[in-house]
Amino acid sequence: MTQHITEVWLENRRGETLLGIDESAPRISFIASEPADAFELELRNDDGVHAATVTDNRLVAWPFGPLGARQGGDLRVRIAGSDTWTHPVRVERGLAGDWRTDFVSPSTDAAQGTLRPAYLLRAAFNLAALGLDAADVIRARVYATAHGVFELEINGAPASSDRLSPGWTSYNHRLRYRTLDVTSSLTGGENVIGAWLADGWYRGHIGFDGGVWDIYGTDVSLLLQLELTTSDGRHVIVDLSDWRTQESPITGVGLYEGEAYDARLFPSGWSTPHFDASGWEPAQHLGRARFSAGIEANTSLPVREIETLAPVSMERVASGRIRLDFGQNVSGLLRIRPRAPRGTEIRLHHAEVLEDGLLGTRPLRGATSVDTYVCSGDDDEVWSPRFTIHGFQYAELEGWVGDVEAGDVEAVVLHTDMQRTGWFDSSHGGLNQLHSNVVWSMRDNFVDLPTDCPQRDERVGWTGDIQVFAPTALNLYAAHGTLTGWLRDVAFEQADQGHVPNFVPWVECGFPNFPTAAWGDAAVIVPWAMYLNDGDTRILADQYDSMRAWVDLVDSLTGHTGLWDQGFQLGDWLDPTAPPESPGDSHTDRYLVATAYHVRTARILAQTATLLGNTEHAEQYAAIAERATRAFQAEFISPSGRIVSDTATSIAVALVFELFENEDQVRRAGERLLHLVGHGGFHISTGFVGTPIICDALVRAGSMDYAYHLLLQDELPSWLYPVSMGATTIWERWDSMLPDGSINPGDMTSFNHYALGAVADFLHRVVAGLASDAPGWKRIRFAPQPGGGLTHASARYDSVRGTASCEWRRDATTLTISVQVPAASEGVVVIPGTGEEIAVGPGRHTFTTDFRDASDDPSAPFFGWRKEQQVDA
Repeated sequence: MTQHITEVWLENRRGETLLGIDESAPRISFIASEPADAFELELRNDDGVHAATVTDNRLVAWPFGPLGARQGGDLRVRIAGSDTWTHPVRVERGLAGDWRTDFVSPSTDAAQGTLRPAYLLRAAFNLAALGLDAADVIRARVYATAHGVFELEINGAPASSDRLSPGWTSYNHRLRYRTLDVTSSLTGGENVIGAWLADGWYRGHIGFDGGVWDIYGTDVSLLLQLELTTSDGRHVIVDLSDWRTQESPITGVGLYEGEAYDARLFPSGWSTPHFDASGWEPAQHLGRARFSAGIEANTSLPVREIETLAPVSMERVASGRIRLDFGQNVSGLLRIRPRAPRGTEIRLHHAEVLEDGLLGTRPLRGATSVDTYVCSGDDDEVWSPRFTIHGFQYAELEGWVGDVEAGDVEAVVLHTDMQRTGWFDSSHGGLNQLHSNVVWSMRDNFVDLPTDCPQRDERVGWTGDIQVFAPTALNLYAAHGTLTGWLRDVAFEQADQGHVPNFVPWVECGFPNFPTAAWGDAAVIVPWAMYLNDGDTRILADQYDSMRAWVDLVDSLTGHTGLWDQGFQLGDWLDPTAPPESPGDSHTDRYLVATAYHVRTARILAQTATLLGNTEHAEQYAAIAERATRAFQAEFISPSGRIVSDTATSIAVALVFELFENEDQVRRAGERLLHLVGHGGFHISTGFVGTPIICDALVRAGSMDYAYHLLLQDELPSWLYPVSMGATTIWERWDSMLPDGSINPGDMTSFNHYALGAVADFLHRVVAGLASDAPGWKRIRFAPQPGGGLTHASARYDSVRGTASCEWRRDATTLTISVQVPAASEGVVVIPGTGEEIAVGPGRHTFTTDFRDASDDPSAPFFGWRKEQQVDA
């Protein structure tokens, strides 16, 4: 077998382009197909060829000279002694702060309360006037960002596939730019750079309860620098001072409301050299110094068009509109190809569900989600909005001329272009659909940052949602780059607010702004989850001050007693017994939740301090954690192990967070949890806090069988109830849609929230049996737990060390387990029914054993295992 390298990336950002990074000495990681003692790296740049040999393939220190602004080279890697190099990848640092141009703006003020147009900006430059021909340019780079959202064209063609750039950050503190390779786009002589520019998050309408306008500023503006490197070694920063502008055919656009486009207004060829722009207005120049935000490179890939979906059905409804069902709830847009006379107006309506035979738009609240297109009448007319986004499965076309033919309308799926890393499959169709729903809800809510929902007038980065979902997110996708950037905003907003706000970036739109357990704890738990996933302590070092600030704040709020029993709390949000109009009315004591999370994050911080070599802090936070543990036990646990509130969530929290004083209390509490779950008919009784951990708590209570009963329940409330109702994403509420097909009457109902889908982590770790047993998947625990009537289950994870997988199959009472260990890992296989642990090395291994579970004769004995085969070990 040929030894080779399968993937190369920098820092913790898999799948990311290596162009325009901020680091001068980026760490290199790669995956080898086989174990190896050494690896060869080669960097070719303008100074020659540089070689290095290293002995590790994880977070390898940059072995070449530090990269200054714009410096880089072509990197390739191979296993030492192999003939097979990776394809060269361009590694290049960005501007490193060396901006030499200003923002340019078509508009520095606009009326609030109404949708504003998007603008066109163009700047021409002539290579011949610079003494160059296109062949002389060996590298051309555009560095660009904006106050607003933008798309670029060069000489009439898109400069990239990026959408909604530069995304949403805490714009008062940081603004991200992208580096684009535009070398092949240039021509000899005259060239034109064009930009579409709209409000976006920067000054558009965002937030809920009415939302806000102009939150970050009143300007909409573009910052763009074009630089050329020539074959004779010259470096040229192109003068683009003569920007011209006019309003675009987008006559009004909002992220929530939709986009209105009049194709009759499109200035054909506007971004090409032959276009006459003499009638366009000069753009305003806004000095960078007037804006305080730092400008930094992206840590994640941009939002892009990921795929398109054709409608699975269409019909003309009573209103005369044409209704389309795409069979999947998505974040994205419609792309239409109308055949209609000039001036025909087509309106595109969007909704996640149907109610009473109509689009269910009430849950959208203020997000009207209607796009309007006025046709040009040209042949081959194609249009899709640029600067809005919708959450929908259903759409209706109003004003469409004729019938909709195949290819006339498609749904364009938009989200951050993350690399998929995790998969699950089983013999149970409902579980498989549940897992698919989790995947889609993550996709739809990772539109540049982790949001709560993609459809209504909200779409903000709720800290509690990603806190509970982070392990699942990191299992499904290489989301480290996205979360790295978002955590920087957490730290900035935390410093501003004096605590971690409930969503980040923070929008002051009326929601209570107080320290809140399980939400603010994201500042500690999310970076810890990232460290456990990829083994990189840098995220802990980068976020250490933020992590400390949160735990220190909570410690002070307890009066240094450890008991957090005052102030605003969300508690076990969306407990299924909570009334529609009051989602926080949980049966679980909210201060029990708060104190338990204080214990958990203080413990994590103590471990973090140890990892970072700060013994004094480790002792300090271990003492805080111990104090909070004792306070929890004194306040919420009786000597016999009974828990205050006596709910599944309260017991699960105490079990999973290890808050009991002794094993007898653990046993008694576990028995009580099994009673509550069984007495409740195996229906879900937990909210945001309890749901992600309830199955683990049942296993700790001694019953995988109860966990399966809960997992496979399909009556309301349960994970599979939405599946039985045709859901293709995870709902915000267990009863977002009632059994009669009506929408929950509360004003907070979404059909696309990932938080309650955190159970997918349990499907991977426990049902399929694939779990990391050391940070970064250095050691893997294969411990499948068959049951629930399933005949097979499997999980695969493309870890930072290579692909790991675990699959089990039952044939009568014979159980076969197949595992795969990456080349850079080791593993242990736990044989069900025996508890025996078998050490395994890299490669594939298969075991068989006789197995009984609760569905079989309970008196039948368990038999030993036998190793059937082992290959590639």
